[in-house]
Amino acid sequence: MPHPVDVHVGKRVRHRRWLVGMTQQQLAERVGIKFQQIQKYETGANRVSASRLWDIADALDVQISFFFEGLEQETDQKNGADSVPNDLMGDKEALDLVRSYYAIPENQRRRLFELARVLSDVA
Repeated sequence: MPHPVDVHVGKRVRHRRWLVGMTQQQLAERVGIKFQQIQKYETGANRVSASRLWDIADALDVQISFFFEGLEQETDQKNGADSVPNDLMGDKEALDLVRSYYAIPENQRRRLFELARVLSDVA
């Protein structure tokens, strides 16, 4: 079973790669490994060594600390705390939601926004 930190780091690698529009193959080539290894890192199946994480950070143009952002908050959420992730725009689902939201005509978008506010107040 993968360690939660390895899973979190893998998710952050995947999110950053997706945000910069890079494929697993492209990242693997920049780091000097096979894309299957990137897949394993992204799922947390394999732990990323410190030197490899350094190379990945360089390839994705982020600081090493980027991969650990939100880790404490994720732990809090698992312990029952309810909050928004630190890097909301680093989440693929959130970005897809925002893109879809702005594709809706303005008058319908306002109504959807109000519905979302009412539903979030009830929860």
